[in-house]
Amino acid sequence: MGIERIVTQFKRVVETSRTAADLINATADVTQWLGFRFFAITHHVDLAASPNPICLTNYPSPWVNYYQRNAYGLVDPVHRASHMTPAGFWWSNMAELIRLNDRDDTIMRLGRIQGIGEGFTIPTNLAGGLHCSCTFSAESGFMIDSVKQGLAQLAGLMIFAAAHRLWPGRNAMPAELRPKLTPQQLACVQLVARGLNDRQIGEILGLAEETVASHIKNACERYGVKKRTSLVAFALLDGAIMVSKL
Repeated sequence: MGIERIVTQFKRVVETSRTAADLINATADVTQWLGFRFFAITHHVDLAASPNPICLTNYPSPWVNYYQRNAYGLVDPVHRASHMTPAGFWWSNMAELIRLNDRDDTIMRLGRIQGIGEGFTIPTNLAGGLHCSCTFSAESGFMIDSVKQGLAQLAGLMIFAAAHRLWPGRNAMPAELRPKLTPQQLACVQLVARGLNDRQIGEILGLAEETVASHIKNACERYGVKKRTSLVAFALLDGAIMVSKL
């Protein structure tokens, strides 16, 4: 009976959610059935500065506000750990995936104060290559059996797919109406996304440093942004570029 109910909730999440409120309500039902208290469906970005990021959660509002104010989305150890594995993982096992530091300890300690001590995070990589995840969490020491853990993994993937479908981001714009970059602009933006500066990009593409800067400036103008980080975010969201470690 339990598995039938969770599958029904999956179908509700994927097929019948028409608004963010619908999705939040459906996800809250799934979260409660799994035994967790909280959920967070989010892009791994600076939520306050990024264009239309996905962020659906029932975390306590003081924690959400503090988290966004400090741009923890860019340094959150849970987010960093999720970039190291395609499988769902427990927060208590993060040290097996990344090296934790004092700032990580502070973030996790502050979360525990809000009743967010243990979580199960399911990494996803939708929305043009941006890292993102669905997390179910509860108090410290919380655990579920292997069957529910497998269901949580499936739920996380399906819930984020639903969020992506509903998300009012730039990918909602028809492809033919999105800004079009030239081949050289695309090549430069692709390398900016890898963290290279103008000199390094010029060496790779055989261009003068000033030419690289011009291509990036023109690409920013086509997207109507001023910062390179915003340019990369929009290009990723549009599917114009993708980032890989390989």
